[in-house]
Amino acid sequence: MFSAASVPTQPRGPARLTRLRVLLIEDDEGDAFLVEELLHEQDAAIQLTVARSLRDARELMAEVDCILLDLGLPDAQGIDGLRRVLAHAPGTAVCVLTGQQDTHIGITAVAEGAQDYLVKGQVDGALLERSVQYAVERKHAEVSAGRLREVELRQAESARLERGLLPQPVMTTDQIAVHSFYRPGRYEALLGGDFFDVVQTSPDTVHAMIGDVSGHDVDGAALGVALRVAWRALTLAGVEPEPTLVALERVITTERDHPSTFATMALVRIDLAAARATCWLAGHPPPLLVAQGRAVPVDAPYGLLLGIGDAPRESADVDLPDGWSLLLYTDGLVEGRLGDSSDRLGDEGLVGLCATRLARGDTMERLPASLVESAETLNGGPLADDVAIVLLSKEPSS
Repeated sequence: MFSAASVPTQPRGPARLTRLRVLLIEDDEGDAFLVEELLHEQDAAIQLTVARSLRDARELMAEVDCILLDLGLPDAQGIDGLRRVLAHAPGTAVCVLTGQQDTHIGITAVAEGAQDYLVKGQVDGALLERSVQYAVERKHAEVSAGRLREVELRQAESARLERGLLPQPVMTTDQIAVHSFYRPGRYEALLGGDFFDVVQTSPDTVHAMIGDVSGHDVDGAALGVALRVAWRALTLAGVEPEPTLVALERVITTERDHPSTFATMALVRIDLAAARATCWLAGHPPPLLVAQGRAVPVDAPYGLLLGIGDAPRESADVDLPDGWSLLLYTDGLVEGRLGDSSDRLGDEGLVGLCATRLARGDTMERLPASLVESAETLNGGPLADDVAIVLLSKEPSS
């Protein structure tokens, strides 16, 4: 009885450098022998394995470059057999074998996803080898094109999410300039879980926020978009920051895909007329008040993370001196290493970096990017986590 067996063809000339692995699924012993002989006579660079049924071939499909499939198997007939093979080995090239009177079935097979079809009795060794080689190359091109399309779709999706994470500030005043910086922690990534926003709700009131969702995937980015949009809507509707944080707690617990997902957030409300800022923290680093060449963390109490449980979050007021700036940032900026040591930059290190950059003459517009550059220099390379920075600056009075 003819059973599944590996039948390598023997080269008659110099050894070939590359041999394609081909699985022939053929129940007719004579047809299988004919294929073997054609390849043998052609000295084809092909290692042939033969299986007499789809069941016998199932475990062999993942180990070959091309499948030669008879459409008249005992356990798979016609196009249905092809569909089952394509479903089981989607990344493998498939050439169908059909009887001369079934040429139309071969054409249908190509439409279903086969790379080629061969008519029994009309194939010589050269055509068979060439068909296999072309089928493998076409499948490689098809897989590459599919992967490229997936990348393009992910890029388009990421661009939409990024627009949600990094919106245009809603501002009518020219008293404050807004400068921002954003970079995913992985350079091959298109987005991360950090987000921010700035809106003005009255001639003298400006609100800013920055946040960080745990995780670095698209789900985290989508959750960040939901939180940012909810914050903007509530703020523009005149809801106070304390009940806004309560509402955001409900948003994250209902929208997250895993109960362990959480977010940190810092909120700032600026009263331009009173030259005062009020800050609320939900497990987030405090903003830095930058003025007169110095940077000082806002002394605000840390509140509970979003997604951990609702609890009152206390605010802190800070007077804003002439020519002030407020720097809001995510912790990816301060988690880099200090050279070869195990120490991290930390919030205190960031204060020192700010003073250094200002002493070197950095403008407020340039400061966010230069802080990241300095942190990466100290880290000895790119920062591992996502980084987002929002800098709000008021020019000194003339």
